[in-house]
Amino acid sequence: MKILVIGTGAREHAIVHGLSQDPQVDAIIAAPGNPGMALVADCRPLPGGVLDGEGVADLAQEVAADLVVIGPEAPLVAGVADSVRARGLACFGPSKDAAQLEGSKAFAKEVMAAADVPTARSYVCDTLDEVTNALDATGAPYVVKDDGLAAGKGVVVTDDIDAAVEHAQACLDAGSSIVVEEFLDGPEVSLFCITDGQTVVPLAPAQDFKRVGDDDQGPNTGGMGAYSPLDWLPDGFVDDVVTRIAQPTVDEMRGRGTPFEGVLYVGLALTSRGPRVVEFNARFGDPETQVVLARLRTPLGSLLHAAARGVLVDHAELAWRDEAAVTVVVASDGYPVAPRSGDPISGLDDLDDAYVLHAGTATGDDGVLVSAGGRVLSVVALGDDLAQARQRAYTAVGRIELEGSHHRTDIALKAQQGEITV
Repeated sequence: MKILVIGTGAREHAIVHGLSQDPQVDAIIAAPGNPGMALVADCRPLPGGVLDGEGVADLAQEVAADLVVIGPEAPLVAGVADSVRARGLACFGPSKDAAQLEGSKAFAKEVMAAADVPTARSYVCDTLDEVTNALDATGAPYVVKDDGLAAGKGVVVTDDIDAAVEHAQACLDAGSSIVVEEFLDGPEVSLFCITDGQTVVPLAPAQDFKRVGDDDQGPNTGGMGAYSPLDWLPDGFVDDVVTRIAQPTVDEMRGRGTPFEGVLYVGLALTSRGPRVVEFNARFGDPETQVVLARLRTPLGSLLHAAARGVLVDHAELAWRDEAAVTVVVASDGYPVAPRSGDPISGLDDLDDAYVLHAGTATGDDGVLVSAGGRVLSVVALGDDLAQARQRAYTAVGRIELEGSHHRTDIALKAQQGEITV
């Protein structure tokens, strides 16, 4: 197969890395890609950007791609998958209408209600008066979400009513509706479900870390690290989530005439009342993808191709590595408030038992690798257990030189120490 991957970040680099290990994949094209992807893929420009559906479809035809994989949420919500499919090409990623499961939190809540999916009580608000009434109804901790896409940073969870109102006002001023939810207690879990619109195949669960600082301090980010597996999950957890949440949602979307084809990201809280959906996403999550695909033994290309062709029911059962995987994000100075770009990066050539996925990098005029975003690198390591995977990942992080960079030091630490309870 020849596969075209759309995107520029560490999630797309993780997909490219996984595809490069599939013996059935003989060519990978990444557009626009990044310097890390360029080591294993043919990186091509997208003059119109990743939101240009016709441009993506043109490139797919030009390179004679057998499959197009769309990584980020923005092109999915913009309908790029529709443009690709209109040319008769296989595409992994939901249509514009189906991607509204991520594009609008209010729509996702409507679908969950129709499918009887357990989730937090919520209120959709279009005025500040509605917001304040909803905050009074839910009480602290307050959960205020931008209804649209916000790159993982549109959610505020706080005990400070003024901070909650301030975030809501900023979203309203930007023209977005607000979703106010009750707070869900318990640890969070990410579960990716591959689907062709009918069959649902779950991947291994992972847990990510959204706050910028250790001990979950500081503002939300796009994600500072992740790990898998989650040995503390109760028996039957994945099957339960598929039966009660993923499959009913996929069935509801198909019944509406907008089948969801791609990966349904189910963000969950394991509350005292059982699993509850925190959010749906319409694509692989970042940085969880980095650890989930690191553990997947099943060839990735054949799995995604089966989903795109609607024959997932015939695919063999997935196989997984026994090892644990940990990824640690190296972020630039000032991230997430005001990330600095253009700083040289070195130390990537001798990381022993770890590897690096590029997120926000570029090649300078002098050929030197430099930072070009907030989350710059994802360092991934496998180990016999979490302790070994963490040790390998953090040893590698310590060898990377990027002025002013920062990272969390506690990724997977509580899980390693057996301190997570359900």
